[in-house]
Amino acid sequence: MNTSNTYTYEQIARAIEHLTTHFREQPSLPELAGQANVSEFHFQRLFTEWAGVSPKKFGQYLTLDYAKEQLRRGASLSAVAQDAGLSGTGRLHDLFVTIEGVTPGQFKGGGAGLEMTYGVFEGPFGLYVLGIINEKVALLQFLDDASQAELVAQTSWPEAHLHHDPAQLQLVANDVFPSSTTPATMPAKPLAVLLRGSSFQLRVWEALLKIPEGRLASYDQIADAIGQPTASRAVGTAIGSNPIGYLIPCHRVIKKTGLFGGYRWGMGRKQALLGWEAARVENSSF
Repeated sequence: MNTSNTYTYEQIARAIEHLTTHFREQPSLPELAGQANVSEFHFQRLFTEWAGVSPKKFGQYLTLDYAKEQLRRGASLSAVAQDAGLSGTGRLHDLFVTIEGVTPGQFKGGGAGLEMTYGVFEGPFGLYVLGIINEKVALLQFLDDASQAELVAQTSWPEAHLHHDPAQLQLVANDVFPSSTTPATMPAKPLAVLLRGSSFQLRVWEALLKIPEGRLASYDQIADAIGQPTASRAVGTAIGSNPIGYLIPCHRVIKKTGLFGGYRWGMGRKQALLGWEAARVENSSF
């Protein structure tokens, strides 16, 4: 685990929060560098290495007008997924993440009889705990502190036997997040995800995989996609309880007004995720 990378993300997150809060005033480079507590030169280089674009360009991805345009473009999730094309990075989650639900007995029993190997890793958005059951990703949640990992794992799978062994999971962790801001490469094999959830939750989480990287969808659009257009409130609840961050991209769902709405791992992280993905998609088109 590289604590210097964690510090880098924390610096950038502070700058992103200031950038989005004061975007109409177009914060200057010295102002943003001050939020990160580094020199202007160092901040420009640090931010561009992380995001792939300048702070000013990144801020444009987080405006209300940009979000509304993305919602208009994503009116039909099935059409958007098809438009992204089989070779585009936008189909990465749709093609290379597969969902499997536990049996009804395992769901009711909180994972009794299963063993989960877990560990804490460093990603572009700070620390996260990764848990694997039977070679399937059963847990991926962002953390504020590494000491939270065991409690998060116990809460997610209360009756499963926990085994802490991050070294055993390193290859999977390498597939979860790309190592740079270049377009994501396809993992050697599909990333299978194992979920504890109701049939309704599983349908919602599966629909999230249809939102291509760099695109956004509203709660109403997800409700339409699962054939229950009046269930947007229930859809929001299911999205809020998504146990697999990033791979099941609940961060790509926003309000139909264009406002980003909440995120269980913090609004700053949601803004970072959305801007980072938008930059990756734009860079891949060159």
